[in-house]
This record gives sequence, C-alpha cells and structure tokens, in this order.
Amino acid sequence: MEGIYKFGRGQWKTIEQGNELSWMIGNGIGGYANNTVPGGAAMSFHGYLIASLNPPVNRYFVLARTQEQIRVGNREYDLTSQQYINYEKNGQRYLQRFIFDSVPQYIYEVENIKLKKSIAVEYGKNTVAICYDITNGSDEAELTIVPLFNYRPAGDVTEKADLRFNVSKSEKTLRLVPEKNQDVNIDFMMSDGEFIDRSLFPVNMATPNYIIEENNYYMIDNRTGFLGVDNHFTPYEVRVDLKPNEHKRFYVKCTVDGLDDKSGFEILQEYKDRAERIVKNAGYNDSFADNLVKAADHFVVARKSTGLKTVLAGFPWFTDWGRDTMISFEGLVLVTKRFQDAREILMSFAKYIKNGLVPNVFPDKNTEPGYNTVDASLWYFQAAYKYLQYTGKEEDYKFIKENIYPKLIEIFEAYSNGTDFSIGMDEDGLIHAGDGLDQVTWMDVRVGDYVVTPRHGKPVEINALWYNALKIMAELSEKFGQNGNKYVKLSKKVKESFNKKYWNEKKQCLFDVVDENDDSIRPNQIWAVSLPFSILDKEKEKSVVDVVSKHLYSTYGLRSLSFMDSRFKKSYIGKLFDRDRAYHMGTTWGFLIGPFITAYCKVNNHSKVAVEKAREMCEVFEDHLNDGCINGIAEIFDGDYSCTSRGCYSQAWSVAEVLRCYVNDVYNYSSKN
Repeated sequence: MEGIYKFGRGQWKTIEQGNELSWMIGNGIGGYANNTVPGGAAMSFHGYLIASLNPPVNRYFVLARTQEQIRVGNREYDLTSQQYINYEKNGQRYLQRFIFDSVPQYIYEVENIKLKKSIAVEYGKNTVAICYDITNGSDEAELTIVPLFNYRPAGDVTEKADLRFNVSKSEKTLRLVPEKNQDVNIDFMMSDGEFIDRSLFPVNMATPNYIIEENNYYMIDNRTGFLGVDNHFTPYEVRVDLKPNEHKRFYVKCTVDGLDDKSGFEILQEYKDRAERIVKNAGYNDSFADNLVKAADHFVVARKSTGLKTVLAGFPWFTDWGRDTMISFEGLVLVTKRFQDAREILMSFAKYIKNGLVPNVFPDKNTEPGYNTVDASLWYFQAAYKYLQYTGKEEDYKFIKENIYPKLIEIFEAYSNGTDFSIGMDEDGLIHAGDGLDQVTWMDVRVGDYVVTPRHGKPVEINALWYNALKIMAELSEKFGQNGNKYVKLSKKVKESFNKKYWNEKKQCLFDVVDENDDSIRPNQIWAVSLPFSILDKEKEKSVVDVVSKHLYSTYGLRSLSFMDSRFKKSYIGKLFDRDRAYHMGTTWGFLIGPFITAYCKVNNHSKVAVEKAREMCEVFEDHLNDGCINGIAEIFDGDYSCTSRGCYSQAWSVAEVLRCYVNDVYNYSSKN
C-alpha cells in the first residue's frame, strides 16, 4: 500500500544490521523524533524528542526514548534494543514487525501478549506522544515503561555527573527542571499506570545505579571517528498492570511547551491525517511521488525570527541554509503545490539579503547569518522565476514585483559592481568569486588553512546561473514595464564569453573553473545544460551529458570528481579530517541526480526512450527509501559504491531534486508518450 513501509525480522538478524535502518518525523518548527528500527539509538541525535527552543534552531535533546519490559509471573522480557560499552541488549528478538506509515510503529510479541507502540510528534509543538495498544494473554502481566530523559544540545553526549534535574511528581505527571537551564520545564505524563521511584530499588554490583542509563554506545557515530558514550536520567518508571486477556490503549507524553488535554492518540491521528492532506494537495496519485511529498514536508519549517517559513537543509543536524533552500525550493514547495509556503520562504530570505548576498547559513544562536556564498543569490533568481512559472497568477506577479524584484535588482547591481568575498563581474561579463581561504561555492570544505577544493576564479555553474539570472531579469523587466535592454545586452556578452572560455575541446566538456583553467571533470557543468535558459548549443549540451554520465553517474547521484582522476577518493568514512578530504573529491551527492536527469531528458527531447530511462534512474531510489532513514534520501554516498547513507540521513535537496525531476521529467511526460 502507498506510503506504508513494512519490515520483518530478516532486517534485524543482528543489532548491527538493524541499526542501519532508522526513521525520522519532524514537528514543523525544527524539532523532530528519530531512532533506529530495532528501537535503540545508533547516533547521538537519535531520540524521541529533540526540541527546537528557538524555532527552527537551538535544538535540544530531551527524551531519548522509552524502554519497555514485560513481566509474566516470574518471567521477565526486556524489549530494550541498545548497544552499550562491552555489551548489548537484544530486545529486537521480540520485535515481530516494524511499520512506518507516516509515523513509526513497533509490534512486539511475547508469549501470547501483543504490544503495539507508536510514536508521533505534535505538529507545531515540542511534544512527543508514545501510544501503546496491548492485548494481554491468559495470565496476569505487568508492563514497565522507562522514560530516558536528558537535556543537552542535539549531537552532544552527557556525562553522568551532568544529569542534574529538579524532579517533582503528581499522580500522573512528572516535571524535570534541568539545573543548567531552569527556564525549561520538561513535562511528562501518563494516561494509565503508576509511577515507581527507581531510586528506591535495591543497589548491588550488577545494577549499581537504577536512575542512570549508563554507557550508551552509538555505532554510526563510532564509525565516523566519535568515541564518546552517552548517559540518560531515569528517575521514575511507569508500571501498568494487565489482567488476563485484557486489551488496553494508553499513552505517555513528553513536552517542553507545557502539558495540555490533547491525548497521545489524538496527536498520532492528527499527524497521519496531516500527511495525507499534503499528499492530496499535491495531487499526483503516484506512490513514488506521494512518498517524496511526505518526505519533503519535514524540511519546511517555521522560523521564529521572521514569522515565516524556511527550509532546513538536512536532518539530523543542519539548519536553514540559503544555497540549499534555493536549490530545494522547486521540489519542496512548488512541485508539492505549497505556494503560500513558497511565498514565505522567498520573503524570509529577502529580509536577510545584505550587499546583494543571500545568507549561506543561519546559526543556532540569534547572531548575524553567514554570507560566504556566491551561488545562493543566483539560485534566488531561479526560485522567484520558478514560482511564477508554477502559479502564473497576476497576484503572484504583483507579489514578486513589490517584494522580490527589488532584491533581484540589488543582487544584480552588487554582482555587477563587486561585493564581499571577491564576488564581482569581470570585463568579459563573467562572475569571479573567492580568494585566499574563502570557499564560496557549494564545494566549500576547508580544514584549517587547507582548502580541499579551491575554485577561486570563475566557476562554471556560477556563470551558467549568472546567464540565467540575466535572462530572468530581462523577462521580468518586460513584464513589469521596465527597460530590460541592459540585461539582454549583457546576457549576450556572457553567453559569448562562456562558450569561448569554458569549452574544453580535448575532453569535450566544460572546464570547471576559468581563467586559470581547471579541467577536472566535475558535476558543476551539468547545470549549464539543465537550467531553463540554454547557454550552449545542442551538440555541446549532449557531449556534456555524455561525459558526466560516463565519469560521474553513480546510481544514487553524481560523483563530485571523476573516478578516473588520480585524486579521486572512493569512500567517505573515518575521522572528520579524512571525510572532509573526500567530501568533494569523489563522494556521490544525491541531489545532483536532479540536474543530471533533467539535462539527459532535455538533450534527448524527452523522447519515450529517454523518459523511460529517466524513470529507471528515479525509481532506483525506491530501494533507498527502504534503507538508511526510511522514506528519506541521504545527503551523500561513497564514490565507488553508492549504497550506505553518509552525512545527513535525509537531505532537503536530495529529496527535493529527486521529486522535482521525477514529476517534471517523467510523470508529466509519461501520459504524453
């Protein structure tokens, strides 16, 4: 059935195998819940409530998870699945099935007891509900639920000595106030059962401290060079008595926004209903597109500082980045027909444009954004242009004219006359950018004073975007009754210079950077073909696509450098220094499949054969949606064998670009052919 992912025991034969599978659900304000399919954590980000205290940033890890045990007579069954230092708990042996249907559901079977556990976040609030549906067997039984609390920045770990809370209890609620921030109240409630004080349990050498869940080991973090362990606070547990053959439904709920009367099952149903409304609004009635529409929703979130929507670049750690937002824009909010959100995102970033630059990244704190990007502003032209293409209403043209068009003029003037980070137009009409240690294109890794991919000069995609920006300004100027001759004239000059300087006759593709020519075969040249306004002739476009296909295509995206290049790094693994050196030196990037498929279909005139080939390239991602983070598309993959999720487990532009090219280059053409 569409939208439902089902997994059986073959997926968690070992805890290590199971921990490769995870899930994530977002709350629309930057917070989220995520965990592994076996039920424990394999990353320091894995938890049931990661709250955004200043939406969509300042994300804090509050509730790690709940752990369940079932007692029947003198027999105890621990459903906990977690790796620790030197040992592990394998509660996944009782996990019969895992289902992801917009929200995760764990189905356990112990003796003749069946337990269903579902988790949902409340949209627009830092609240998580864990709902239980249990059918007891023929004997009396007892279910114990242990909530694991914490209070730390997402991605950190906590020493035992730092788990200091002031705890108060009523019959059905707990309140924990972290000593490090007494302005935060962590409220936890149960709808059934009783609280048991774990500090009163007998202490012995085997169980030295009941109120601390010690030495959580994170498998995925460990293989990326992180050796830390984590600890959680467990002052109380919930015990629920079960009569023979009794059926019970109850829930627990955790929040930092204050408890209300909404039940956990209401939160669960509302979350699922909302997902279905988003799918219905998009209107594709296509299982692949519908699943991606749901995946896209997690990235579109509210920003408190503007009162408008923005885009998170990726889960679990990225904030809202200008470049990523503009590249993701069409797939996330236009293909999905979320036009009000689209307007808000355009306005949100318009508020922060400075010296003609769209912010590269918003920090976690309320400080000045970072502006070290040359391409975010140029992608902003694309976002505005595409918005009008999708809507086409006079009221939308009015919105762009009054609110966005002046910002586009500001960007044009800044790039023409020169602005920060050595960004400016040369005599040939082309844009140069970057100097020294500045890394201002998307290939921006720097390790100390070591610049991994120096692209100072005139990068190919920047000038393809510049040409398209000029063509867009010419169109908008005409539409708005203004003189656009200067944009037309300059665009002709840029096109002439581009064709003269970028064509690499020897390799039959484009230089990556000029004027000091860099002939590395990289994916940046594909945008010269995929963008709306063609800067190359058809023959050259086809040659670029052929070269990129041969050297860079790698199932789940494009490699960042040809596998034939002596500098090619085949895998993205190990310590941060090693990963940084591979990031743009061969690593496969998921989002690059979008411009590649669009370019491929374009040069083949969207023929029936081309569209079917494009469908195949898109639909291999169905396999990936069942792997890694369920219904998400990872940021990156290894260069030589793209299979395991690397980097962010679900990335905005990866999801957006697969959805965009599938709908625009496959779905919309299938009926025509």
